[in-house]
Amino acid sequence: MTVAEAEPERLDVVTDRNDRAFLGHPKGLGFLAVVEGCERFSYYSMQTLLTLYMVNYLLLPEHFGSVWGLGWVQQNLAGGKTGQPLASDIFGNYTSLVYLTPILGGIIADKWLGRRGALVLGGLIMSLGHFLMAIQPAFLFALVCLIVGVGLFKGNIASQVGELYGPNDLRRAVAFQIFYIAIQVSVIVAPLISGTLGEDVGWHYGFGCAGVVMVLGLMIYLRAKPHMPADKPRTGTTKGLWLLLFGVAAFVVAALFLPTLLFALAILAGLAWWIAKMDPADRVRIIAIFVLVPALAISLLPNQEIFNAYLVWADQQFNLTFMDHKVPTSWMITLDSAFSFVTLVGITWFWQWWPKSGRKDPDELTKLMIGSLFTIVGALCLYMAAITQGSGKIGLFWPVLFHFFNSMGFGHTLPVSLALVSKMSPRKLVATSVGIYYLAFFIANKVVGEVGGWYSTMATPQFWLVHVGAAVVGLIAFVLFKLFLSHRFSDDGRTETAV
Repeated sequence: MTVAEAEPERLDVVTDRNDRAFLGHPKGLGFLAVVEGCERFSYYSMQTLLTLYMVNYLLLPEHFGSVWGLGWVQQNLAGGKTGQPLASDIFGNYTSLVYLTPILGGIIADKWLGRRGALVLGGLIMSLGHFLMAIQPAFLFALVCLIVGVGLFKGNIASQVGELYGPNDLRRAVAFQIFYIAIQVSVIVAPLISGTLGEDVGWHYGFGCAGVVMVLGLMIYLRAKPHMPADKPRTGTTKGLWLLLFGVAAFVVAALFLPTLLFALAILAGLAWWIAKMDPADRVRIIAIFVLVPALAISLLPNQEIFNAYLVWADQQFNLTFMDHKVPTSWMITLDSAFSFVTLVGITWFWQWWPKSGRKDPDELTKLMIGSLFTIVGALCLYMAAITQGSGKIGLFWPVLFHFFNSMGFGHTLPVSLALVSKMSPRKLVATSVGIYYLAFFIANKVVGEVGGWYSTMATPQFWLVHVGAAVVGLIAFVLFKLFLSHRFSDDGRTETAV
């Protein structure tokens, strides 16, 4: 299941808000939906192929030494891991960092480059990253390019959707639904095309396909300039940009070379200083969001593992042969994405119907608990698949049930948790609160990188029981949060002041 972009704050624009040329919406929406579809196609092509590529090709002894800097990373950043555990560690670091860089991308766009400039630069850097993936020695440089490119691109394109509409234009909500549909279609299609090319033709063809689609999206965006909202004036100075880049470099160096405990203490000290300056009512709300983040991160573990160890397990142990032909393992991602799309539509409809039938609509935390129950059942399906395998390959009965129940769980987790954070946040710190919320996905993917490496050394049933346990911990955390904290966060207690 993908992660939906948060709806951004409005800015003044000069576009024609009466334009209804695209399905009753401005032409700009059609262009942005297609461009975002291309970007998400390239991103999920990469995410689908990355672990399989490393385990089945790049990290094999005959190829390992050809990658620039990989030996240093293995010894200094990955604790000497090899094979699948090293692949999992690299995957976790890559997928976690793409949830941090959009924060910097938004700052750079607002103060220096503008949204259009940041978008174009991000698209160029992402395209370069995808094409570098086709050059085996440049693997690590490709990952860096993709992390930076996503940071410049991801949040800034979503922000332009809202800018196409006036503050009272009721089409705005539907516009984000159309935009999200383009994302979901891309997630479904990417494994079918890039995944098949990568597994059946050659890994570099799959990565190259992602790059071609990204370039196509960038060309469409450049063509769409007359239909795009205008950027607001930039206020940043060259000195400020250099200071930002220096601060980012210092942060990266500290993260790489400081002992983990010291680095964590430094981050906590900075957060404590920031929180201490707040209004007392706002301070309680922000602290509560920080408490909620690790609970969300742990509850997301079974879902986020789908792109990592789960794909390795499926590639090695699932019976994917139909009519004497092995279906690409990456098609399991398409199956998951299709389930996610359908179940999300069904969940949305159900919770609209439920109160109309005369029943009480449960609050957000109750829905998160319901989602955790579905996630637990889904993870148990993987446990059942492992213990019933026998001597042959695993049939798709249990994996299909896993994808269904996991999608039901994730459909209750992502939109509901985002709504809960919006409800809890101080009025003037909604955007900041959403940024804190996405730290849950950063943490979840870091944990996935570590836990996923256990697949090679732990009995498979026990490995999936760990994920069941994570979902149980998430459920318990949500119950405790509801019992002891939720009553303090009604809209009546939200203040209008902020630091």
